[in-house]
Amino acid sequence: MHELPAPEPELALPAPEPEPVTDQPRPAEPTGDLALRMLYDEQTRLRAELDQLRQKQDEKGKGGGDDKKEGGGDEKGGGDEKGGGDEKEGDDKKGGDAGKEKDKEKKPPLKERVTGWVREHPVYTVLILVGLVVLLVGGILLIHYLNSYEDTDDAFVDGHTDPISFRISGIVSAVYVENTYRVKKGQLLVELDSRDNQVAKEQAAANYAQAQAGTRAQAPNVPITTTDQMTRVANQDLDVVRARANVAATEEQYRSAVANLEQARANQENAAREEERYRLLVAKEEVSREQYDQRATEARADAAVVASRSEAADAAAKNVTEAKAQMGQAEQQQRQARADLPRQVAMQKEQLAQRKANELAAKAQADQAELNFEYTRIYAPEDGIIGDKQVQVATQVAPGQELFALTQTNDIWVTANFKETEIKRMFPGDSVTIYVDALATKFQGYVEALPGGTGAVYSLLPPENATGNYVKVVQRLPVRIRFKPGQPGADRLAPGMSVEPKVWLR
Repeated sequence: MHELPAPEPELALPAPEPEPVTDQPRPAEPTGDLALRMLYDEQTRLRAELDQLRQKQDEKGKGGGDDKKEGGGDEKGGGDEKGGGDEKEGDDKKGGDAGKEKDKEKKPPLKERVTGWVREHPVYTVLILVGLVVLLVGGILLIHYLNSYEDTDDAFVDGHTDPISFRISGIVSAVYVENTYRVKKGQLLVELDSRDNQVAKEQAAANYAQAQAGTRAQAPNVPITTTDQMTRVANQDLDVVRARANVAATEEQYRSAVANLEQARANQENAAREEERYRLLVAKEEVSREQYDQRATEARADAAVVASRSEAADAAAKNVTEAKAQMGQAEQQQRQARADLPRQVAMQKEQLAQRKANELAAKAQADQAELNFEYTRIYAPEDGIIGDKQVQVATQVAPGQELFALTQTNDIWVTANFKETEIKRMFPGDSVTIYVDALATKFQGYVEALPGGTGAVYSLLPPENATGNYVKVVQRLPVRIRFKPGQPGADRLAPGMSVEPKVWLR
């Protein structure tokens, strides 16, 4: 078997030199970075001394081996006297092992050396312990700090860019802005030649005034027609009453005529009987011829009265029929008047409504003409910066033709595309530190809202994971971050600037 090599003897640290006793006060113990520096220097010095001691120990070990060899030679002579040449080598070997054991016994253990060094250097010991504690606490705080936020460089300032254009066609008469001009809300930007629109506005105003006059002229016709129709109905009611009274009167006259006729007929019959009786008496010559003629005359007179009263009765009957016809006509006219009353009023109301509709149409045309006149001037819809100017004076423009773009400066935010694995602890309202590359400035903000989907979902051609081979890719979600108001330098922010947001997680 191979024998294990003997362990290297440990080197004994030199005893610390006693500090000189002086009346001067000891300097204050160093702390912080200076203490760590002094500790490092002391450690370097101790390593150098340890290397020197090891070198001296190696040289001493080599020198001791030579002495033992020489001593062994002397003993060899003595051994020769005793007669043992082999004992020389054994003595030399034992002498070397004894020297090593002696050196080992002289060197104290590592624990004692450390304990002694600690007692001799209490300040450095405290500094070392403090440094270890500081490193431990610093490491914990560093880990906690690294886990307290999420950041990304895939972010930029976002905002509204409004295309400015005319709603009507015309010739540009004035342009008041250029590229990079900062404008305020309500500031006049560009103007068209407004003379044609001014004429159209005046014409529309005249038409509107005419329509208003027609409405005012028609408005009184409604109550007038209502009054006329109600008067007509009342007159027809009176005519009906009169016709009914006339019918009653003619019927009474007819009844009287019929009664007179009956009376006349009775008188005629009586006269006829008297004539017949006197005719017989005359034939017998019991009465005179004169008396008979008188009775015959009375009979003929009564017959004439009957005929007259019969004609009167017939005339009275015709009068009754005529009166009834007149009454029916009056009743028909009454019904017609009553039916025409709402119709005539409704017709006048419809005519009034038509006049009002014409008035509204004229008003709409006047309003449109007023709008067209106002559309000849374009004002800034919001505060912002002019860009992409494409219009000049005397240019013929069409409705919807873009003149320039207005980038709003009072409503900007940050769109930060975080990985989906970075937003699990992110919520609306979290504080954000925003570093703007162009300004080399940090701004404060907050998470306004988390997205409703990843950027791939809103792309023109969203991915179809159900088709083909699937490869999982970490998606990014656009998180909207708002700047806190009232920060200096915020007026220099512009959409498109690259930023690095750092969201502080709860």
